[in-house]
Parts: sequence; structure tokens; C-alpha cells
Amino acid sequence: MISKKVGIVESIKSSDDNLEDIRVNVSGQIQRAYNYPKMTGKVAVGDEVILNTTAVELSLGTGGYHFVISNLNNMESDLDSAGHIMKLRYTPYQIVVDSVEDHESKYHDVINNFESLDNLPVVVGTLHSMLTPFVASYKRNNPDKKIAYIMTDGAALPLYLSMNVKNLKQKGLIDSTITIGNAFGGDYECINIYTGLITAKEIAKADVVFVSMGPGIAGTGTKYGFTGIEQGQILDAVKKLGGNPIAIPRISFADKRDRHQGISHHSITVFDKIVNVDVNIPITIYESQKLNKIKEQLKENKLYEKHNIIFIENNKCKEDLEYFGLKVKSMGRNYDEDSEFFDSASSAAYYLMEVCHD
Repeated sequence: MISKKVGIVESIKSSDDNLEDIRVNVSGQIQRAYNYPKMTGKVAVGDEVILNTTAVELSLGTGGYHFVISNLNNMESDLDSAGHIMKLRYTPYQIVVDSVEDHESKYHDVINNFESLDNLPVVVGTLHSMLTPFVASYKRNNPDKKIAYIMTDGAALPLYLSMNVKNLKQKGLIDSTITIGNAFGGDYECINIYTGLITAKEIAKADVVFVSMGPGIAGTGTKYGFTGIEQGQILDAVKKLGGNPIAIPRISFADKRDRHQGISHHSITVFDKIVNVDVNIPITIYESQKLNKIKEQLKENKLYEKHNIIFIENNKCKEDLEYFGLKVKSMGRNYDEDSEFFDSASSAAYYLMEVCHD
């Protein structure tokens, strides 16, 4: 279930209150590890640490580095946070958070008295790498509007792991973060997607909400066996609460796996089999051969009948990213190597500007 090794901290490449990128000596080899100071305390060069080495030993891509379980030179810590809601419940790392729903929270009545999202646009992605192109395109054209990012627990649980979120917040491109389920570390902590959406509207005062898992995704090559299936359930929640659900389709022509060519089988499964409501699906207008494949997939799976498919003219994604000095990568590919993937997220922003904003 878990592989553990003891290592010695050799160097600290970067460090803040949330995440430390360190190098550790494990049996004579220098290897990369992450430490979460809020969970395990800060480390110093020379400290002896217990590491979870499972992902590296499995040669995983996402998550393929060690994590500090405990610092043998800094073993004890005291509780210093408010709240009564636990995340990572009934594990050795269960943590207490000050969730917005808590009966002692100053936001308790706000959550309790909620009535409707009032057609608030909520953009739902699957991969974390969809966040940056969406934010770049939206904020470049709407610098004064507020974006709230809701991170689910479909992949990484600590928000701290996301360099994208850290960078976007530092640039002022994300206005607030919300972590739901067992994900933690957001500006606001929530128990589920429903209270997360309510928080985005009533507390964060967002003009638009973006929802996706954090870094990483679990997939098995099977029809239903992937964590991105949560997109359907989230879209249902948006509609149920009176919001405007917008779905980003996963589109690629660079992925060598046939099931991810054009519209990924993941997206088709969500739109055809999982989501129970009609949603808005913006599709970028590509050159004819690629667009024809996408249209065939939409027709074969009867998605025109089930959802509102909107074709969007958009050739500005790369320009929007460069405007803010942002770089993107997904599945090891950058914008030039897989432009359709990133364009798909950007086009959701342009759809909002064309249809949802005055």
C-alpha cells in the first residue's frame, strides 16, 4: 500500500509557508521531494526525514516524486487553527479546517440562507491544465471581473502543490480559491461542491467560477474509470443551484491514443452518460479536417440533441497567455505541441464574453 524510506535533506530549492521543494539523499542517491510545512513542519539541511516513495517506485508521471511523511528532527507541533471540520478524515494526516459551513463560522448563516446562483456562469473543466488558458483569456478581456477557482478532490488534495494557482494568484488573475471535499488549502474551505458554489457567489462575490481538480488525474483506459467523470456531477450541481453550466470538452489532435483524438472519450462519456442536465459546450472552430472529426463525434453520440453546442471563433489563446507571461503544459505537451487542448479552455472564456456578459 505504501513504500517508505528514510532520507537526509541535502538542499532546499524553494520554500514558503505552504510548500518546500527539497532534495534528499536516499541510500546515496539525490532525489526530489516535497514537504508541506503546515502538515510536517519546515525542514532544514541535514534533517532526517521519513519519505513516501511510492509514486517514484511506480514510475508515475504526475505525482512522481517523494513526499515528506515526518521530520525526525522536528517531530512535534501544536494545533493553531480554528474550526471543527476534518479533512483527510480517519487517516494519520487528518487536519482541521475552518469550513464556511461550520456552526461557528461567520459565514454559517450565509450558506444557510442561500437561494440561487442567479445564472452565475460556472465553467467546469477536467484537467487542472485547463485553468491557466481560461483565466488568461477571460482576465485579459475582463480585468475588473472576479474569478473564483474551486479545486475538487479528484486529484491532488493540497492546493499548495499547484504552481499554476500560486502564479495566477500572484499575478492577480485569480481572485479567490475554494477547496472542497478532502482537498484543502484554499482561501475558503468547503465540505462539498454545493457549498463551494454558494461560497463562490455569496462570499467570494465571483463574476465567474472555474471548477476543476488539482494537478493530476487518475485514469484506467476504461469508459467510467477516470476521476474526470466528476465533471458531470458538478455540472448537475450548477444547474440544480440555478447557475449557468459551461463545460470544457477535452480536445486534442496531438495525443497518440486514439480514444483521446478529437473529443476525448472521457468528455463523450460525461456528456452522453453522466451529466443529467443540458449544458453549454463551446467548441473552437478549427481547420476543416479537425472540425469535421469533432462534428462527426458530436453527431454520432447525439450530443447536439442533449446539449447546447456553440462554435466559437478563437485564435487568441496563445496571445492571451503571452500577454501575462504564462506558460502551459498538459500531458507533457506545451501550447505549440497541443494547441487544440488549450484553445478549448480559452474558448469557454470567449463564449462567456459573447453570450453571458453584456
